[in-house]
Amino acid sequence: MQGTIMMFDPATREGIVVRDTDRTEIVLAENALQGSIFRMLRQGQRVVFDLDADGRAFKVRAGSEPDLGILDADV
Repeated sequence: MQGTIMMFDPATREGIVVRDTDRTEIVLAENALQGSIFRMLRQGQRVVFDLDADGRAFKVRAGSEPDLGILDADV
C-alpha cells in the first residue's frame, strides 16, 4: 500500500499514515520501522507499507517510482 505520513513522534514512535486509495488514517504499528532505512518519519513523506493482522501499518519503507505509480510515460 502507498500513503503519506500525517504525523510521527520520534520519542514515542507513534504515528499515522494516510492511505492513498481512500484517505483512511492508519496507525503505525510499534515495529513499523523495524528493518527499514528510516529512523524517523516526517509529515508529508511518501511511503509504502503493509498492514498487520490488527490493521496497523508496518514494514514502512521508501517507495521506488514504480511502487508509487510513477512511470516514464507520466513524466
